[in-house]
Amino acid sequence: MKEERVNSWLELQEALFAGSWNEGLRRFRPSFAFRGVPNARHDLSTSLNRHEGDFAAHEKDLLRAFRKYARGGTQPCASVWDWLALAQHHGLPTRLLDWTFSPYVALHFLTEDPELYDTDGVVWCVDYHQTNRLLPKPLQAQLREEGADVFTAEMLASVARELSVFDRLTKHPFVLFLEPPSLDDRIVNQFALFSVMNGPLLRLDAFLENQKRGVHRLIVPASLKWEVRDKLDQANVTERVLFPGLDGLSRWLRRYYSSRPR
Repeated sequence: MKEERVNSWLELQEALFAGSWNEGLRRFRPSFAFRGVPNARHDLSTSLNRHEGDFAAHEKDLLRAFRKYARGGTQPCASVWDWLALAQHHGLPTRLLDWTFSPYVALHFLTEDPELYDTDGVVWCVDYHQTNRLLPKPLQAQLREEGADVFTAEMLASVARELSVFDRLTKHPFVLFLEPPSLDDRIVNQFALFSVMNGPLLRLDAFLENQKRGVHRLIVPASLKWEVRDKLDQANVTERVLFPGLDGLSRWLRRYYSSRPR
């Protein structure tokens, strides 16, 4: 896995958009999923397998209870993948991990907490064209049939209706990227993606360590975070946009008016 440390805003832009030219389309259309993390030492464990996997043994129970008690809501869920996306969106421990198509949204999450501005951050960049090469044949066939690069819940359900079926597609670990249904404006505005692996205890960072192509980490030094944050604010990539509503507005104002240490 490649790791690069950037030292300026311009270097960061070059690194984020490197390889984005698509000759076939004659457009700048990158095939990367991005995840911004405020602390470069943090891993890619999910909420399900974090803390030594306390929740992993209860994945089925958690999801069953969520489906039972959430049925009174207004969100239609046609498959287990819709339910997983809804559960992840509302904070239930799941095997999903949040990503985005947008490098700037990733930078937002890298810089959203001023209390961590003394710590190096990281943007994970994963080319899903490369990780798709390692998918089981039924999943690859579904992508070809749909002419797609990432999965929807409906596409995934056509191959694996339940998690148990999904986990048995192959003995080898793999990752795919799932574009969630548009549950609300937050999902839409964050250009959201989820990653999912074929086992509740599998760790994405461990899987990506062995990938020589299509995976890199961009280290954003602590000394650059204030500049990145200020330029994102000027570009209107803020909590007010990414978390529509009064909560997002309050988060934005609280951070925007925080003072920089002298």
